[in-house]
Amino acid sequence: MDNDAVVLLIDDDDTVRASVLKALREAGLRARAFASGREFFDQTSDVENACVVTDLRMADMDGAAVLRRLRETGRTAWPVIVITGHADVPQAVQMMKAGVIDFIEKPFDPVRLIESVRGALSILQETRMRQATLAALRERYASLTDRERQVFAELITGRTNKEISNKYNASVRTVEVHRSNVMKKMQAETLADLVRLGLSLEKVIHLISDDK
Repeated sequence: MDNDAVVLLIDDDDTVRASVLKALREAGLRARAFASGREFFDQTSDVENACVVTDLRMADMDGAAVLRRLRETGRTAWPVIVITGHADVPQAVQMMKAGVIDFIEKPFDPVRLIESVRGALSILQETRMRQATLAALRERYASLTDRERQVFAELITGRTNKEISNKYNASVRTVEVHRSNVMKKMQAETLADLVRLGLSLEKVIHLISDDK
């Protein structure tokens, strides 16, 4: 679980807000509460990692608007749990499609909410780990020269040193040097390791060279 993440609760019902906040803190979770969506956004600009628990129907800014604003402000990694006393199936489906990870109807067992929050925090941690790993890979890739990137792209498609040398009109020895540099800079022990790194990177970087 992400130890530096905080649970951010939004509910305009004072009684519900106080009760849920108390349950979250008694479960050992860091939590803050807000009486409206506007108050939430005004006071959380400095928060980096969070799980959001929001009521659906609120006078100031409803849960759907909160979700849209989170996406607009780039906080797409924050898991969102919606609680409501007025749920219906179409509404729940719509919210889930919008990215909500859980939809809990009032009145609910606090244990049910705590379990959902812990699951959300685990998702947040996994997302952060993936992002950190990908960022590190991109930094390694950025350290490659243009020729090394070309060799990298050819290697992960299965081409041999000889085939690469023919394609780029370079000596096999030159290709071997570039290959060695690629392996070191990408921190790959084997060609299989390099291929796995390439598969991870090609989601955000175009690695496959043209066959022109």
